[in-house]
Amino acid sequence: MTSFAQFQRIFVGGFAAVGMLYGTCAQASISLSATRVIVQEKKQEASISVRNSGTPTLVQAWLDSNTPDAADNLPFAVTPPLAKIAAPGQQLMRVLYAGGNTGLPGDRESVMWLNVQEIPQSTGGENHLQIAVRQRIKVFFRPTGIVGAVADAPGSLRWALVQDAGRPTLKITNPSMYHVSFAYLGIAGGKELPTPEMIAPGETRLHSVDGVAPNTSITVKIINDFGGVDAFDVQPTEESARPSSAVKADQ
Repeated sequence: MTSFAQFQRIFVGGFAAVGMLYGTCAQASISLSATRVIVQEKKQEASISVRNSGTPTLVQAWLDSNTPDAADNLPFAVTPPLAKIAAPGQQLMRVLYAGGNTGLPGDRESVMWLNVQEIPQSTGGENHLQIAVRQRIKVFFRPTGIVGAVADAPGSLRWALVQDAGRPTLKITNPSMYHVSFAYLGIAGGKELPTPEMIAPGETRLHSVDGVAPNTSITVKIINDFGGVDAFDVQPTEESARPSSAVKADQ
């Protein structure tokens, strides 16, 4: 994260905090044309439109790592990082890949976050609350060396029931080279189950579940590249032991 971007984030955060002292709320006016951005290594870039349906506003954009406490030295840039958008109007933002020896895996997908934050203009009046609203969506980077098709990743997930401290636990393993984002898990025709947000390539996740027995039919809803939802049913198998390398999602 550049020092300029850090300054902008501090400024906007302070602006929003000061606004909390006032009484009437101003509505956010910006929206994004997609819920995720896909950057193909061979294309070096991808774009998204920021639409403004309210009053003229200043918009700031930056990228964050998906790894907690990371230094955010990502080989990507967003342009423009700061833009004024008329109303009604829109601004095309591009996510650019630097290329070269970036340290990113060459055989699997990487993920980061695009932040788009609205900085409302001062109204000049009293008793008016202005809030800097931030929208955050995933950016997926797909290297040329990746194997398999992203459309096949949800169907390749492995589902099993294990016992963890005497409780039935759902084990989900992702053998693919792509991230899989979940919208819903539930017993077919029944209650909703704890749902992981996303499972990374090669990752195993554990979720404590009640009312799920071996061969219970589970409805799965996955978010695809276009922001739509694909649904299918699975029947987990039964395993006798919990793998030591699994991540327990409800901790």
